[in-house]
Amino acid sequence: MIKLNNVLVKFEQFPNGETRVDGEQIVSIMSIGNLPNCIEFKYETDADLLRLMFLKRFLDSKDTGESTLIISYMPYSRMDRVEGESVFTLKYVADLINSLNFEIVYVHEAHSDVTAALLNNCVALNDGEVLLGLAMDKVGFDVEKDYVFYPDAGAQKRYSKIGKFNELVGFKKRNFETGRIESLQVVGEMEPGRKIIILDDLSSYGGTFMLSAEKLKELGAGDIYLAVTHCEDKIFEGKIPEYDLITKVFTTDSIINKSKHEKVEIISSLGWVRDEESNEVIEVA
Repeated sequence: MIKLNNVLVKFEQFPNGETRVDGEQIVSIMSIGNLPNCIEFKYETDADLLRLMFLKRFLDSKDTGESTLIISYMPYSRMDRVEGESVFTLKYVADLINSLNFEIVYVHEAHSDVTAALLNNCVALNDGEVLLGLAMDKVGFDVEKDYVFYPDAGAQKRYSKIGKFNELVGFKKRNFETGRIESLQVVGEMEPGRKIIILDDLSSYGGTFMLSAEKLKELGAGDIYLAVTHCEDKIFEGKIPEYDLITKVFTTDSIINKSKHEKVEIISSLGWVRDEESNEVIEVA
């Protein structure tokens, strides 16, 4: 899904599958309010990357000036390193975006520092911190007694500077080729019966979080919640909605389209707004 100046850009297909771009629609959007160009990019399929390129090149052809890009979820951010013969697809996608020459590229909750390093003029927006705060308010989290659980070292590195919480960390062994977790160990002391919020940036089916919840329950955890910034619709096909291990999931609408289960709550606004005159994305207090 792509928006230009807060208006949805509609793309069609020719019978052979090629993308049809309606230039008149784009020009009409550009004329509304005489705003600077800002493209909001919500990745759904690889076709969106091609559409992004078509849109930006068309804007360039009209000599419309500088443009800003806001990425709700950076596609291929999982592939942020090379192991063995794995393909560094994140770099290739970043190269494509860089070739479009945006003035600023805002990325909501980058998976790692690699994304910001690969993208030119990148500003990373720290959604995880805001989401955690909202989740804490909703579940009645006691910062003195309850716990935040980081399911791996990456999550700990990403979020441990947010605040002073009682922390637990998971150390998992993953098969990089299959993506499957072979083992998980919880490190840290925990008082039984306390609430725990699992904090991470990305979920597919949610298997990692179910395994984490199982281990935490074995250690005597009370209610367990999940705060995850980017959540795929695949979570509804996993075990989280079916079982009671995780009481509630809090996420954003950066990937997921709509909630199909009462256990999954989508928080669409995390306090970031765009100044329409400058295109600058700022945090609302």
